[in-house]
Amino acid sequence: MNITEALNSTPCDQYLRHRLCEYIIDKYFFISCAPIGKSVLGRTIECYTIGNKPKKALLCGAFHGMEWITASLLYTFIINISEAIINHKPLANEKIWELLSERSLCVIPCVNPDGVEISINGSGSAGELKDYVELVSDGDTLHWQSNALGVDLNHNFNADWESVKKKEIALGITSPSKTRYGGERPESEAETIALTKFCRSNKICSAIAFHSQGEEIYWDFGCRTPKCSLELAQDMAELSGYTVAQPEGIATGGGFKDWVIEELGVPAFTVEVGKGENPLDISQLSDIYNKTEGIMVKSLIM
Repeated sequence: MNITEALNSTPCDQYLRHRLCEYIIDKYFFISCAPIGKSVLGRTIECYTIGNKPKKALLCGAFHGMEWITASLLYTFIINISEAIINHKPLANEKIWELLSERSLCVIPCVNPDGVEISINGSGSAGELKDYVELVSDGDTLHWQSNALGVDLNHNFNADWESVKKKEIALGITSPSKTRYGGERPESEAETIALTKFCRSNKICSAIAFHSQGEEIYWDFGCRTPKCSLELAQDMAELSGYTVAQPEGIATGGGFKDWVIEELGVPAFTVEVGKGENPLDISQLSDIYNKTEGIMVKSLIM
């Protein structure tokens, strides 16, 4: 089985991610790969960079363990955009080499490697935290969203975090959980710290966070939302067939998209890919990719 077949038939666990890293670095000389930090259990959080311009468009996936298909999506994009560059062919009707003359592309396929391993391979992949994960998950690791400490990373960013915490408490979420517990304080988790540190250290000009599922695009957060954001979201919707929407209730605030808008003041989006019940089956990857390729390329034009 070659690497492309593996991507389309196998959940994106640590073994496949390692194979993909070796394949990408070996084949595409113009891609650099560097860790931005490590997870709670010491797994590397890798960032792939194409281009050398200071301004950077950022794509991130797998904030939630059982949404591992978003990591597969981003690895597929890394390979396809690299092939377009090598063969000097357009991707999504855009000349990629020209877009990269303006900005670099950074891709972090798997923000939450521990959570992904727990969802795919069970509590045994949590090492010394195996018993803890078993207890917190009540035996249901398939639907694990959080990091290895039971903190939902997309509730852990410092963007109206206090309001999100009140909503959690109102729903009875007061301790580590497989989903929706935002931690004791914002940016308390190793993975959140790594991503915010990376963003603060680089000139991020746009960011897209990929989640599943719903085929929706979220684009705003408070008064610092750039004026162009709605128009960009509408363009992305036209490219994908997705719907421009606004999250409700506990899904508002505390997320990466919210933090980027509030702290960096640049366009940022959450794209919910696919439809069905998480974790989405890998058989959806091809359809998801076909619908969202234009969105990912669009990040280089924002």
